[in-house]
Amino acid sequence: MQTSYNQLFTKLQSCWRPTSVFLKRIMDHFHNYDLEYVVDDPFEDDLFGEDEPQRNDDLDDDVDSELEDDFESSKPQTDTSALEARNGKDMQGIPWERLNVTRDKYRGSRLKQYKNYENLSLPRFELDKECLEVEKGQTFYDFQYNTRLVKSTIVHFQDAYFVHPPVNSFSNFNKIDISILQAGAIKLRNLLWATSKHDVYLMQNYSVMHWSSLQQRGKEVLNVAKPIAPTQQRTGLLSKSLSRVQISTMAVKENLMVAGGFQGELICMYLNQPGVAFCTRITTGENAITNAVDVYHSHNGSMRIMVANNDAQIRVFDAETFASLNTFSFDWSVNNTCVSPDGKLLAVLGDSAECLIADANSGKVTGSLKGHLDYSFASAWHPNGQILATGNQDTTCRLWDIRNLTQSLAVLKGNMGAVRGLKFTSDGRFLAMAEPADFVHVFDTQSDYVKCQEIDIFGEIAGMSFSPDTEALFIGIADRTYGSLLEFNRRHCNFYLDSIF
Repeated sequence: MQTSYNQLFTKLQSCWRPTSVFLKRIMDHFHNYDLEYVVDDPFEDDLFGEDEPQRNDDLDDDVDSELEDDFESSKPQTDTSALEARNGKDMQGIPWERLNVTRDKYRGSRLKQYKNYENLSLPRFELDKECLEVEKGQTFYDFQYNTRLVKSTIVHFQDAYFVHPPVNSFSNFNKIDISILQAGAIKLRNLLWATSKHDVYLMQNYSVMHWSSLQQRGKEVLNVAKPIAPTQQRTGLLSKSLSRVQISTMAVKENLMVAGGFQGELICMYLNQPGVAFCTRITTGENAITNAVDVYHSHNGSMRIMVANNDAQIRVFDAETFASLNTFSFDWSVNNTCVSPDGKLLAVLGDSAECLIADANSGKVTGSLKGHLDYSFASAWHPNGQILATGNQDTTCRLWDIRNLTQSLAVLKGNMGAVRGLKFTSDGRFLAMAEPADFVHVFDTQSDYVKCQEIDIFGEIAGMSFSPDTEALFIGIADRTYGSLLEFNRRHCNFYLDSIF
């Protein structure tokens, strides 16, 4: 394998000299040197020479959201507030006025040059005809804040890397042979979760970070670079000490955080208790990678943990005792699972154009969803339990009425890449759909998904999450310079106020 990696490095280096350092880091990752959390860097760091954001601790506890002037003076210069965005500042803080390209021109070039990865070469000329025509330009969530005090990071799966051109080098960069860069699929994106409109958990290198939007402060919750061991030994459980874990996916629900690793690791931690409650390696081998974890309530109300791995198996654990309850096997690698709100049905998606519906208790397949043209990576149940959304590498999200699986209810189209993330609000009003980079689409379910807000950003999307009360939407951006956490607040139209005057 070493020879092929060296050949890849040499070819890439000759194609695009500015990326030589970046590519060397990729090769170091292949050879198991110190882990580099490789993220796309469309903007060169030394172009702007901006300092890393510094926190003034004396001001941390005195932020008053009611006093905008005080707030503006106390926040880091690299962050962007709603007031600054309204006054013309780019919400990610990208200084377009200092670049040799406009935002619109760069967006056009990015859309033109982006090549979506495909595993299956099924004909797609009829796909656009199926897609719903939507009314873009809606605003359901207003931009509130962008911080670079915490930065989302993504460790890419196997040898899958997609290199985007630097923003400042349109006039002189050499074109890359895209085919040699797409040796695998970039799958893993569920690395951000909101537990309230003020509390967000995200991956930053080897750390799980907590961000408080009230205090404007980040805090490390778990460091997986260090050796970790469960705080209590539980009888009958195969707990194992772990170290230097590369987190591939995570989930947070009701104070329980669950994270999966690239080598089949499983880590469980109660956010209101110190230390790790349970950790182990549930599988080994070449297909050990944990693609998805889910925390859910079973049909009898007990909390469960579901883990999907590349070894084509789904494992179920008790969320209180962490005892293994069941294992379900399938014919292909499982990339994503999602249990229905009533805890009875299980959506299973993976390296197949077909998606499955199974009994959540037994794992028995009860139905199949046919219509996608490639591998699937995301799913979400509407809170009413009747609508299931599935996201696919064919750049679409399909909506299914669980009462009639013969064909999809509607097909929603992305702009340039696979659908890697799907989330409904807890009230079922909105569906958020994330592409691998640059775009998050928010659909109004009450308009039958015809009305859409398009959030246009630059950088890879590490994860997105609505707050449980639906009031906030958080998006994690993975980028060397502009990696950040974006916060949007739900817009309300209080028409009853008109009657007061």
